Amino acid sequence: MRRLARLVLLTLTLATSVRGVAASAGPPILTEDVDRFYSVYASAGGHPTAERLDRDYLVPGTAGLHEFAKLRRVSGQAISGAIEKRPQIYEDARRCLQVLPAVKRRVAVALDKLARVYPEAKFPPVTIVVGRGRPVGITNPSGVTVGIEALCAADFMNPNPEDRFVHVIAHEYGHIQQSHAQQELNPGDPGATVLSLSLMEGAADFVGELISGDVGNQAPFVWARGREAQIESAFLADAGKTDTTNWLYNGVPSPGKPTDLGYWVGYRIVKAYYARAADKHQALRDIFAMKDSKVFLARSGWHPGQ
Repeated sequence: MRRLARLVLLTLTLATSVRGVAASAGPPILTEDVDRFYSVYASAGGHPTAERLDRDYLVPGTAGLHEFAKLRRVSGQAISGAIEKRPQIYEDARRCLQVLPAVKRRVAVALDKLARVYPEAKFPPVTIVVGRGRPVGITNPSGVTVGIEALCAADFMNPNPEDRFVHVIAHEYGHIQQSHAQQELNPGDPGATVLSLSLMEGAADFVGELISGDVGNQAPFVWARGREAQIESAFLADAGKTDTTNWLYNGVPSPGKPTDLGYWVGYRIVKAYYARAADKHQALRDIFAMKDSKVFLARSGWHPGQ
């Protein structure tokens, strides 16, 4: 989920803040890029050239698609190569189009709840695009962008595609509310420790669950059951390290190979902080404005195996 990527600042011109109320019709969920892609895809018999993808899919795309392409190195050549390597994910992605009407309705309900618990929340649009097979989604200046072929293929996150889309979008809206400093934090940056990155991701998971009823990626939560104290003690030993490979962004899970456990530990710490707070609105403000991960951890009251 690579955070599904919080790379740059949101801009008010492209992602208008809506304070206090999420639109009753739901957030704008833009699917025109997917429609255009599959028009090109079908006319080329499932094998569009890089030139055709650039000209007829990427160039006339939405602001969300253009930002996605820029930030995640998506080009006609990259997509064409991905189609040849993994043709089935592009075929299968069309089935996920069928769940989008229900996703829109459920996301609207989730964002109504976000507006109630955090009236200053922002509600930028969601753009559904087709990419090069990854990432699942990112936050960028145009709002939330989701790669339909990547998320549709990510059965390990949640076997139900409708649930998967709803909870992943809710996770991304958690990132949308975070401070610019958190949104821009990436592995290798100064201060990008196992603890700080896990709290950033865990906060998005916690908020996503708070408003939609579940987390976007269930896999680390399932794997951690019964291993809480062992995992969290190991996490504390690595908390100050800048090598995140044992905890975050480390691939697709397989038997005996857990991934993204930092999301789970971060979620547990954030949840402990929220549960301990008498003022829940102020707790959310603290979570979104988090500056010092060590101070936040200390104030959470969390401990391994809690």
